[in-house]
Amino acid sequence: MTLVAGGSTAYTSDALTGILRVSTDEIKEAAELLYSAGEPRIGSEENEDALIELVKSRFPRKPYCLVEAWTIFRLDVTEDERQKIHAAGQLPMILFAHNVRFDSERRFDVGDWMRSTFAVSFEEGFLFETRNTIYVLRGPGHEKSASLKTVFSFF
Repeated sequence: MTLVAGGSTAYTSDALTGILRVSTDEIKEAAELLYSAGEPRIGSEENEDALIELVKSRFPRKPYCLVEAWTIFRLDVTEDERQKIHAAGQLPMILFAHNVRFDSERRFDVGDWMRSTFAVSFEEGFLFETRNTIYVLRGPGHEKSASLKTVFSFF
């Protein structure tokens, strides 16, 4: 039960217990998703300078971001959700990386984490393209299945 007094909200102990339980469950789910083992994948082993030249030549007008310690989430979606995602020209895939190495637009600092929007393409096992950015996957990473709700609940 929620009580409102003087414009502020007060919660009963039952309500607080429920809120804490939901928050704890969401935190556990997020931690399990991020830190559990997935299918191991290997991105490019090229050095950063070579990858920058490659992405500039293949996608000359598109911003790019080199990342390490990455996970591709293949989203478990309903058929209706899949059709909507495909109708928008996208794929049910989202990228998360623990370590940004370089961002051509300086949206991220070196060492930051990032989460992409939906992919529009994924080429050669290391070029993850969204509408606005090419993410270049370096070194080891993972691929995991996840629900759309779970991925968006903690990012």
